[in-house]
Amino acid sequence: MNWSVKWEKFLSTMESEYFRQLLVDGLANTVSVAVLGLLIGIVIGSVIAVVKVAPKYNLINRILDKICNVYVAIFRGTPIVVQLSLAYYVLLPSLGVKDVDSLIVGIIVFGMNSGAYVSEIMRGGLNSVDSGQMEAGRAVGLSYSTTMIKIVIPQAVKNILPTLGNEFITLIKETSVLSFITVYDLYTALIDTIGAKNYEKMVPYLVLAMIYIVLVLLITLLVKVLENIFAKSDKKRTQPRKAKAV
Repeated sequence: MNWSVKWEKFLSTMESEYFRQLLVDGLANTVSVAVLGLLIGIVIGSVIAVVKVAPKYNLINRILDKICNVYVAIFRGTPIVVQLSLAYYVLLPSLGVKDVDSLIVGIIVFGMNSGAYVSEIMRGGLNSVDSGQMEAGRAVGLSYSTTMIKIVIPQAVKNILPTLGNEFITLIKETSVLSFITVYDLYTALIDTIGAKNYEKMVPYLVLAMIYIVLVLLITLLVKVLENIFAKSDKKRTQPRKAKAV
């Protein structure tokens, strides 16, 4: 196994602007699906979490709670590759939807999948916020939904930030299955295109692994920076104000 020859073939291939652009396009699609999927997941997950922690005093709340339970069970109980394939090859054709961009399908499915996991993360975050916060908001005349949006949810997000970072990392790694619905992602660019040019895929696999590691390290760093920002903000709010000199 001559590694120097394999690396020379890979580097010579990457000297072409065409293949470099393919790699950039694949990386951009991978990051786009993960980022937009997480944002969609946060929105869906927050709504589900609020429904699940809301009091079940009336029939509507109980029905919504059951619907959310079914949603979470479906998306947590099936692999993401099955969800992608069902959406792209079964559900959309059966609905008569044609010529849909597979990248858009990937973003939506990843977002819906992430929403199921984020809902449980967010539910734990909401339960970690002291119940007195809700009582205080209601005491000053705020509605339940307003208190949730302006007081409880921001504190919950701060508490679950590391776990959300882990969810983002999971999404980044799971994007490697996007090729199942013909999305041109990082895996497709390095393995199916660049690797196939010289019939040599060992080096592209190593480069793929290194790129994923770098992306994960960057996400970890971003989460730590956000945690420090929130920590500094909390310290400023809790520090007693100095009395003005008379």
